[in-house]
Amino acid sequence: MTTSLSPRPAETADADRLSDGRIRLAVLALALGGFAIGTTEFVTMGLLPQIADGVGITIPTAGHVVSAYAIGVVVGAPLVAMFAARLRRKIVLVALMVAFAAGNLGSALSPNYHVLLIARFVSGLPHGAFFGIGSVVAASLVPLHRRTSAVAMMLAGLTVANIVGVPLATLLGQHLGWQWPYVFVSLVAVATIAAVLVWVPMQPADAAATARSELSALARPQVWLTLGVGTVGFGGMFATFSYITPTMTKLTGFDDAVVPLILVVYGVGMTVGTMLSGRVAARGMLRGMIAMLAAIAVLLALFGVMAQARPTAVLGVFLLGLLPSVLVPLLQTRLMDVAGGGQSLAAALNHSTLNIANALGAWLGSVVLANGLGYEWPSRVGALLAVAGIAIAGSSAMLARRESLREE
Repeated sequence: MTTSLSPRPAETADADRLSDGRIRLAVLALALGGFAIGTTEFVTMGLLPQIADGVGITIPTAGHVVSAYAIGVVVGAPLVAMFAARLRRKIVLVALMVAFAAGNLGSALSPNYHVLLIARFVSGLPHGAFFGIGSVVAASLVPLHRRTSAVAMMLAGLTVANIVGVPLATLLGQHLGWQWPYVFVSLVAVATIAAVLVWVPMQPADAAATARSELSALARPQVWLTLGVGTVGFGGMFATFSYITPTMTKLTGFDDAVVPLILVVYGVGMTVGTMLSGRVAARGMLRGMIAMLAAIAVLLALFGVMAQARPTAVLGVFLLGLLPSVLVPLLQTRLMDVAGGGQSLAAALNHSTLNIANALGAWLGSVVLANGLGYEWPSRVGALLAVAGIAIAGSSAMLARRESLREE
């Protein structure tokens, strides 16, 4: 997602001087980083059985590897947003990719489960900050009327990762070993570093940014309520998707070779959902959030049944990609609307929120499975989380109404 997209005067001048070809290359460099991040975030979920066998743990325990990455995002995103605010953005982007490459290479070289947990945590630290800062940089490279398109191009790396990167990396892991997808991601990260150094122009640091101004967002109740919607509402989706591979193979009966195609279906669902989010937002931000959470709750309640037949299982995976992808931009825009002067931190916290949901969902799924319930049950627990998200969104709507009445 993105932070404030208003370019400073110096950045607008840079946009005027850059050729269209140079701008495209700069945005491509940023999208390449998004591709690497999206691939590593989701490929672990597609390789849980292989990882479990490789380091000698159970599949529910392997779910903690997903949680470790998510916790890294939670910790890293706000810290970088606050303390790197005055640094040159190009330097920060390069440093983030260096750390990201190191974390993924460390994942590939991990000799045991505990080292793997640490490596996945390190890999997650740069995630949110790279997307936030990268979006701001992409917007600053173009004139005012082209900013949204530039940000969309940068974030397209994440979508492409779920359609192409994750399935290909999953195939790589199935045939060569679970370590090789992380080697692949490290190589893409190195390519991103080179591309950013060559193609992204150097921009001045934001001298007006301070940690205190960013922290002002945390004094706003609506910020916390919106973050709560993301944390609880998305936890259910991750409780299901974290175990999508064993669900599709053990419950639905697909062969391992089909799993990459299932992940393509998920990626297509994400793409369609992102395209639909603007239309949903036009009907009302909070109304759209509540409607999407309700749809997610229904889907998760039915997913365990849908997964027992192949056609409905594929449909369920498609919807599992689509519905949350409609909700993400709504949450991001809502945070931007209610954050006041702390938009950069709010944007970073959006990534933290979704990855808290990732960690929460993966952990709850592991608890359900470790207690002997089948793979149809994590989604049912997830449905309860989505309902809780509706309650939080409703509280936000009531507070907004009271605030509006007081202003009148």
